[in-house]
Amino acid sequence: MGRMLGRLRARFAGGYGLVAHSLSGRLLLLTFIYVMVGEVLIFIPSIGRYHLELLTNHIQSAELAILPFTEPGGDQLSGALRQQLLKRAGASAVVLKRAEQRELFLVEGEPNAIDKTIDLTHMMMAGRLADGLDCLFNGGNRILHVIAPTRIKGAESIGIILREAPIRTALIDYAWRVIITAFIVSVLSGILVFTSLYVVMVRPMRRITRSMVSFHDNPEDPARIISASARRDEIGVAERELAAMQRDLYGFLQQKTRLAALGSAVARIHHDLRNILSNAQLASDRLAAVDDPVVKRLAPRLVSSIDRAISLATNTLRYGRADERPPNRKYVRIAPLIGEAGDAAIEARIAPAAIAFENHVAPELEVDADPEQIYRIVLNLIRNSVEALVERGAAGCIKVSAMRHGQRVLIEVADNGPGIAAGMQANLFKPFATTARSGGSGLGLAIARDLARAHGGDVVLVATGSGGTVLRIEIPDSELT
Repeated sequence: MGRMLGRLRARFAGGYGLVAHSLSGRLLLLTFIYVMVGEVLIFIPSIGRYHLELLTNHIQSAELAILPFTEPGGDQLSGALRQQLLKRAGASAVVLKRAEQRELFLVEGEPNAIDKTIDLTHMMMAGRLADGLDCLFNGGNRILHVIAPTRIKGAESIGIILREAPIRTALIDYAWRVIITAFIVSVLSGILVFTSLYVVMVRPMRRITRSMVSFHDNPEDPARIISASARRDEIGVAERELAAMQRDLYGFLQQKTRLAALGSAVARIHHDLRNILSNAQLASDRLAAVDDPVVKRLAPRLVSSIDRAISLATNTLRYGRADERPPNRKYVRIAPLIGEAGDAAIEARIAPAAIAFENHVAPELEVDADPEQIYRIVLNLIRNSVEALVERGAAGCIKVSAMRHGQRVLIEVADNGPGIAAGMQANLFKPFATTARSGGSGLGLAIARDLARAHGGDVVLVATGSGGTVLRIEIPDSELT
């Protein structure tokens, strides 16, 4: 017995799980419920209509039973014939109402009491429904007095007195037929609707779900990308979009894998490259001390090239490690940092006298940021402007301004360089996406944006064109991030 109960509980739990957690199970249950609700809405009016039909049949039978007695010579018919006809009508008595009199036709003698009167002459639909349900659920041994219009000449209405039991029995039989029919219709409708929706919707959704789960387990396996069908409905669109998304994600993962391998290779050769560049830097320093005019003219270029090579290797390794520490934020005056960054960026380039740097930041303005990281952000943006001006080969100017806007500090770096080409603007902040200028690593703006976003802010391109470029740094206070 215990095992049997355990099996029943397991089956019940399995069925509940199917209905509660399965889309197909819920769909089947809802289909049955909705069809049964529709059948109930049909059942109640049909009970009222059938109850009225039963009463009307008794009225018509009573009319036919007393019709011979209302014609001329009808009083000569025998009483036995009268009783036989009235019994066939199922009535205990029939009352025919005329304008000035009432005629009473008895079968079993005058009834003692009438339990309920039903007047069909002025009954509305709601009354018919109520009388039908009352007979079905509350009826039994009651005596009914039913009044209805009549087609007998000279009579206004006809009334019959009868027992309710035969009517209730017929009504119960009819109700059971309706219930059984409704159940069969609901089952067949539910199966047909469920099968149709399962084939059209549930099965494709399961296929999409299985593909998502399988791709999630191993997104680097191209065999797990879903094969989109040719359907033109919403599910077909979802399949094609899912397939496109999976292919894009697979491509991104492959690209990141290759970049990770490249980063590992760069990290392995970085140490040796630094040693080589350090030796070259020592040699260039010795060359700078030589009195040869040609050597003195070329030595600064060599030193600058070696410095750029060391900076490129360092920035590439730092960006590839992706281990930038979180900002150590505090309020710091920004004007000295910007001045220092401007001097460092300009002095590192050739012909610094051709580039003017203007620091328009108020001395008292403070920013809630990591001093070292905000310095690097500004330095990278100023370097980007310096490279633009050097590339143009003419004198230029770089202006830095800043202001506090509520709980945010906005820093703008503007130059009068040649601007950024339209084709490069979309990839301006992507790593290794240079602006086609010599000596650029393509990492400065990407690193600057990453550092700003670590503070909850951003670096954006405000304007660019033949008149120059404006980049904006936005740093919110720490309580906003």
